[in-house]
Amino acid sequence: MLAPALPLLAASVMAAPAWGQANPRESNVCVQAIEDDEGNLIQEPVACQILVVGNLRSATSENVENITEIDVENGQRLENALRNIPALQQFRRSDARSANPTSQGVTLRGLGGNASSRALLFVDDVPQADPFGGWVSWPGYDALNLASIRVRRGSGQVAAGPGALAGIIEFDSLQNKKTAAVNAAYGSRNSIDARASIGRFVGNGYVSASASYARSDGFTPVRESQRGLVDRPAPYEQAGLALRAVLPLSDEVDLQASMRGFIDERDRGFDFSNNENSGADASLRIVDNSGDWQWSALGYVQLRDFSTRFGSVAGDRNSVRLVLDQFSVPSKGLGTRFELRPPLDEAWELRLGGDWRRTIGETRENFFFNGLTPQRNRNAGGRTDTYGGFAELTWKQPGFDGLTITAAGRVDRWQIANGFRREIELIAPFPGSIRGDDVFADRSGTEWTARAGFAWQSEEILGPNDEFKLLGAIYSGWRLPTLNELYRPFRVGADATAANELLEPERVEGVELGFDYGDSDDFELSVTAFWNKLDNAIANVTLDSGPGLFPGVGFVSGAGVYRQRQNLDAIESKGVEVDLIYDLAYGLGMNTGYESFVLRAGYAYVDAEVRANGAAAALDGLRPAQVPKHTATVTLDYDDRPGLKAGARLRYTGGQFEDDGNTRRLDNALTVDGWLGYTLDGAERWQVEFRAENIFNNEVQAGISSAGIVERTYPRTIWLGLRYKIQ
Repeated sequence: MLAPALPLLAASVMAAPAWGQANPRESNVCVQAIEDDEGNLIQEPVACQILVVGNLRSATSENVENITEIDVENGQRLENALRNIPALQQFRRSDARSANPTSQGVTLRGLGGNASSRALLFVDDVPQADPFGGWVSWPGYDALNLASIRVRRGSGQVAAGPGALAGIIEFDSLQNKKTAAVNAAYGSRNSIDARASIGRFVGNGYVSASASYARSDGFTPVRESQRGLVDRPAPYEQAGLALRAVLPLSDEVDLQASMRGFIDERDRGFDFSNNENSGADASLRIVDNSGDWQWSALGYVQLRDFSTRFGSVAGDRNSVRLVLDQFSVPSKGLGTRFELRPPLDEAWELRLGGDWRRTIGETRENFFFNGLTPQRNRNAGGRTDTYGGFAELTWKQPGFDGLTITAAGRVDRWQIANGFRREIELIAPFPGSIRGDDVFADRSGTEWTARAGFAWQSEEILGPNDEFKLLGAIYSGWRLPTLNELYRPFRVGADATAANELLEPERVEGVELGFDYGDSDDFELSVTAFWNKLDNAIANVTLDSGPGLFPGVGFVSGAGVYRQRQNLDAIESKGVEVDLIYDLAYGLGMNTGYESFVLRAGYAYVDAEVRANGAAAALDGLRPAQVPKHTATVTLDYDDRPGLKAGARLRYTGGQFEDDGNTRRLDNALTVDGWLGYTLDGAERWQVEFRAENIFNNEVQAGISSAGIVERTYPRTIWLGLRYKIQ
């Protein structure tokens, strides 16, 4: 477990005075929002303390994209905050407190099928996909001091690079704000959730540090009526540290340096189910965000190591035996990116750029155990490279009422190289003898990404106080198989899945059409219809059932099935997304200046089907694994700052199938969360918080084994916390 000396740090960033500049490169005067004696906000000019450029951001091209911004408050874990977008899902319903890290890929719009991410995560424009598996190590982001989270739905995001089949998720770090806070909470099952952050101006630059720590004795994942002697609570312990500096190199150019590290240890609730995931990242970025030739250059490195063990539980769940020990899965990600925006007429915007990403990794594992003694060892891995260039051109008609059109494209060259798989005997009479030594041929190819979109907006189509925008896009994209899919086998319970070094890239094409509507009463409604077709979709395909010995995984018992990762013909997904925001404070006449009472609601309908033949022909017409048809969220959030904060969230997930054959169905899931906070002093330095997850303790099924054993996600959890803002 993690060293007990790790501090119980905590950090929900507290509000600080907002600093703003109309033109930071031409003025030495800023404004500060402060309160007068009557509690009204006024603007007071002050001397500027810092010149921070930040990220290159395209307000023009974003005008034609389907973008959702998320507030992360009330102690929510980041992966659960993202679940408030109904069309977004992780492969399994469990969060990072109980799920296996390798099952936490993120996707959108029903483009699931396995645990690899089909939506890309970025932190300050640095890609975050695990170099080996493409999944997301969520505990590694709890330490980040974030200013915003944005989700862009739909493929064809040319500046993001390969892999953004369903969209991208952007985490932007907080910067240019003097802040320091600590937050610690204690919860059910001896749980601790603690965070801390500090941000300070240093000369004309800005530095920040933040940290997180979480642990719990855990809950027992298996349903109570099905437990045996092997079942017990599943503890976890997680910690992270993030450092960031923004240093002006000139009046127009900034250097941004970031480093972070994390460690994540979990257990699955029985012997031989422990896993550990650790990593460290570093990046350097130079940004010129001046009015003329804007450009940015980025370089980054990712280091990861993952280990896990798999135990086979007897049918009566009274005994378990070790079957696979993946004692080390080291990987490395390297990359560079350059973007240029030349000066054009104000109606036009052009983005040009290129990037390179390399992943290197392997799995080191022992298997075929006699008790605790492994009989054989396997080592398999390889390398992938992608090189690409992109261009995006946007034209916007002057004025509010008008048309915006965007056309974008990129071309990538990819390579899969140095692939190998080696197996040796570990016991007498021939210890060290080679059972297999395969070297796979290098492969390469070229892929295209494209997107064309439009937005037409008007204040007058429905009335002088209404705003209406019609949006549409057509796009294509692609994803290279991960090293995990190509080379690493794995087990879930008695089921075993083999890797496949011959997998081909996935390719998506799609179209979407929708509208945004808003009125003067602070009512906003967004509706989007979409259609996607994912060709060569990589899925875990059932080929046989145990007992027996199978290639790539070894022995599978009679309680399990044998699967292999394969390319399906396609996954076709179509549906509708609805998002609504309404300020109830306006409708109820609350006008204290600070008081807010906001209703947020979202719904997604996804009709997804598999297209398959050959060995996977039995899957044709079925739903992809772990893809629900209906998801919805409703949130009420009340804040009469600086006093009371309260809210509740209802989240519904429709039934979905555990397996590709649609024989194991996970039931509908409904949870209700609530929170209550109160500021103890007018300066808002002290705030006490109360939170409750899954208030009614409803069973949320996360998995069903081939023997019918149900695994659940987090039960009711109560938290009491204290937040302190440091001046």
